Amino acid sequence: MTHHICLPDDRVAILGALDLERTPDGVRPRRLPAWTRPRLHDGWMDLIVSHAAGVRLRLRTGARSLALGVHVTVPDMGAGPLPASFDLAVDGTVLARVPTTAGDVLSLAVDFADVRLTPGPPETVRFDDLPPGDKEVEIWLPHSATVELRTLGADAPLLAPTPPTGVAWVHYGSSISHGLEAPAPTLTWPAIAALTTGAALTNLGFGGNAVLDPEVARAIRDTPADLITLKVGINIVGSASMRERTFVPAVHGFLDTIREGHPDTPVVLISPTPFAELETMAGPTAPDPETGRQHALGSPGAGALTLTGVRTLLAKVVDVRADPALHYLDGRELLGPEEARSLPDGVHPDPAAHLRMGDRAARLLLGPHL
Repeated sequence: MTHHICLPDDRVAILGALDLERTPDGVRPRRLPAWTRPRLHDGWMDLIVSHAAGVRLRLRTGARSLALGVHVTVPDMGAGPLPASFDLAVDGTVLARVPTTAGDVLSLAVDFADVRLTPGPPETVRFDDLPPGDKEVEIWLPHSATVELRTLGADAPLLAPTPPTGVAWVHYGSSISHGLEAPAPTLTWPAIAALTTGAALTNLGFGGNAVLDPEVARAIRDTPADLITLKVGINIVGSASMRERTFVPAVHGFLDTIREGHPDTPVVLISPTPFAELETMAGPTAPDPETGRQHALGSPGAGALTLTGVRTLLAKVVDVRADPALHYLDGRELLGPEEARSLPDGVHPDPAAHLRMGDRAARLLLGPHL
């Protein structure tokens, strides 16, 4: 490689990250601002904020070969390290996918009761045989891993990229939006929708943690956006972390904070996609040790939330606020109950369902705002 830079560098834009954590050897993208980190009381939330879902490098070059120096940390939650790859797109079309082959492995349970780090080496991710001529290149980082960016080499000069011209889209959601079960970073449904439409995505999908944290609302408030979508409900019902009495004002407060920075920006409030166990029964949920499918345990008492109830409450919030730039979308329009076979554990979409959701999101969410 005749051209070699250390990251970060002005010739490479890092998109989809709200913080770049400096390390001795480079920089580690994080999906919430640095000021939020001391407030992230939950260890799992802190970890998945560092997962690079939707984060990508953008550069302009005539290079036919690129070499990205990285150090990756991949989680293992008992079934082996999650698959992690780097996807390269030119002018919005994915042309190459390179799986990570080295790096650290972080073995853990979701409750962080047992955490073990198996150190691994850094690696160089190579992309060869790129199309000739100047081009806009995006390298999508693994959505299921923490990535330290170190260096970038090329066989032609690296030029400052042109800014994305598509809709600046900020999306908030749960693991379904984070997409840990998708096989590659450009195969999560938000990434599919973004690539289909040319939207500039910031993916704030946090597995297990879409619980209306005020820090997240402030981060969205302060992030430039042409469109904001909020997929709310599944984690709150699934963890039984709120009752109706607290859920409704929490949604209003989340929206109020966002409106402080985005008074007129279109906001779409999206209710949960189907999960049969929680449609009419309250959480919390627990996995079946034999099948892995989630089962509702039921939470007795007045005001316990179900997905059916949450959909009604979210639609009412939109109606009550009478905000012409606030819209409601029933999540079952992205993935319907008749597609239950596409939910291997009862809640998370399989790769084919991610493709369908991405296509529908491109039409239902981004289409009206292009």
